[in-house]
Amino acid sequence: RTFKKIVGVVQPTLSVLPPSRVELEQGSATLVCVASGGFPSDWKLGWKVGGSSRSGGVSDSLGVLGKDGHYSWSSTLTLPADQWRKAGSVSCQASKNGQTQPVTQALNPGECSE
Repeated sequence: RTFKKIVGVVQPTLSVLPPSRVELEQGSATLVCVASGGFPSDWKLGWKVGGSSRSGGVSDSLGVLGKDGHYSWSSTLTLPADQWRKAGSVSCQASKNGQTQPVTQALNPGECSE
């Protein structure tokens, strides 16, 4: 099988997974941002909490090349549970040098009170 050759830039699709209720009850909140189907591999994932950029408590995975020639990545953000509840919104952004518009996916803590 040969890898498909991709030409140009492909924006990844982002999905943000909310923290579990069990974890929140223990006082912390871990969010995972999964970016899939992007090209080339130099997209960077970042987080915004309540509208401001967040770099602490973040761990990023390296890009994984799929059979279709696209890359997938993930980034994990860990917050104190009260910060998560007060954040208003948490968003994950994929940005790339030379791309004017980052790809953004937001998660609203209020919608995740299950």
